[in-house]
Order: sequence, then C-alpha cells, then structure tokens
Amino acid sequence: MPGTPASDDATAGADGLAGAMSTGALRAYPPSAPTPLLTWPCFDPSLVQVTLTTRLGGASTGPYASLNLGLHVGDAVNAVLTNRSRVAEAIGAALDDLVFCQQVHQRAVAVVGDGDRGRGARSGGDAIPAADALVTTAPGPVLVVLVADCVPIVLHDPVAGVLACVHAGWGGTVRGIIPATLRSMRDLGSNPADIVAGIGPAIGADVYQVGDDVAGAARTAFGDATDGVLRPDGTGRFLFDLVGAAHLQLRSGGVDPANVHPSGLVTGGLVDLVLQE
Repeated sequence: MPGTPASDDATAGADGLAGAMSTGALRAYPPSAPTPLLTWPCFDPSLVQVTLTTRLGGASTGPYASLNLGLHVGDAVNAVLTNRSRVAEAIGAALDDLVFCQQVHQRAVAVVGDGDRGRGARSGGDAIPAADALVTTAPGPVLVVLVADCVPIVLHDPVAGVLACVHAGWGGTVRGIIPATLRSMRDLGSNPADIVAGIGPAIGADVYQVGDDVAGAARTAFGDATDGVLRPDGTGRFLFDLVGAAHLQLRSGGVDPANVHPSGLVTGGLVDLVLQE
C-alpha cells in the first residue's frame, strides 16, 4: 500500500521535527532504524506506512545537520540524496519510489500514480509542479511533503484506499489546501467520514506571530470561526493557530474529529528528547 514520509524541510538553522518520541501521539518507527523515524499509531501499518523524519541520522553537516531532505536550501546534493535514500530504505522503499512536489503555498492538489514514482526524488526540476498536496490510490508511490514550521498532514481512507499528503503553511491554509485535498479524495471515491488524519508537529499557536495581511486572509477564510484560530498578541500583531485551523477545516470537510490525531508537539528545540528515549 502507499507509503508517505512527511518530511522535515530543514531550512538552514531550523530545528525540525525532533522530539516526538516523548508523546503518546507519535512513536518511533521502526524502533531499531539507524535513521529515526516517527509515526502515528492511528494508521494501520498493514494498509499504509506513514512516517515523519527528525533531523537525526543523516549525512548533512553544518546548518543542515543532519537529515536534511530539501534540495532547495543550499545543502550538498549528494548529502540530500543520501538522506533521502536512508529514509526510503528505512520504510522498505527505494529513492526512485519517492514523489515530491514543488510546494508553492497555494491550494493546488495533484493526483499521482505509478508513472510518477521518482519525480523530484533526485532533482527538483522534475517534481510535480506547483502543488501543495499529493493524492494517490496506487500502491507504489511514496508521497512526500517537506516542512520546517508549516503543518504536515497525512489523510488516509482505509475503506476506499485513498491516501493524501498535505503541506499546509499559512498561505495554503487560508487558500484552502485542506478542503481542496478532501475534495480530490472524494472524487476518487473517498468518504470523509472514513478518513484518518495525522497532523504533524508545526509552529506553536503561542509563538506564530502574523501581521494584518495574514490576519485579514484568515478572517476571509474562517469567517465567524476566526476567533478560534486568530487572536491579538498585544503588540498590534496577531497569533495564528495553524494546527487549530487544520482541525477546523478537516471537521468542516466531514472528517470525524475522533479520527483526527495531532502530534501534540511544536517544531524546534527538541532533539535532546529524541536522544534520551
């Protein structure tokens, strides 16, 4: 069945998705892997493999240390390809099974199949163009999104066999990338009530400060529900809860709240917690 590592963007100096082994929402997968990976227990491993990377277990050095998966941040290409190969091997796949998209913070969704395996895996030039979510019903492609502080979301319908991987920053969130992905899944036969959703670590609601432009876009997107995801911070700016916004959009799209599983963690500064487990 389809697999999807929802991977750390590793922008230079970012702390990435580390430390999630300290919460019951995520667990190590596989436990003995030299490259630490994380997954949600809510996904049935007999149907789908879902993983998140940390910044541990890679070949990158300096500000990219160590498991940087992004070809677009200035890291050495050979190191990134080594890192991607290690992640693929850890889940029983090959580098050329991975499918990447050129993320643009919009709401475009791409449906991919076996013929798309390997796109973007070795070069950003042949990645799926201008999309922030990938959807498939095929068993071969390994869907990938790259994030640092944006929200990685995995959606799986175990009944219809539809899988999606979503990159939801503030731009994609207010422009409707989550509703657009749910519509794409419905078009492929999915019932939103059957979807299991994993929301990965992302920037915290108490620290994500935005200005009037983002606040205005959030009000347009969320209407009467805006107060649940946006609040003044006392400086003339606002705090935007991206994970809370994802919850709202999933629920509005028909996903059962009981099937939505957040990581319970924010990005940054948690590498030592992983090392201690």
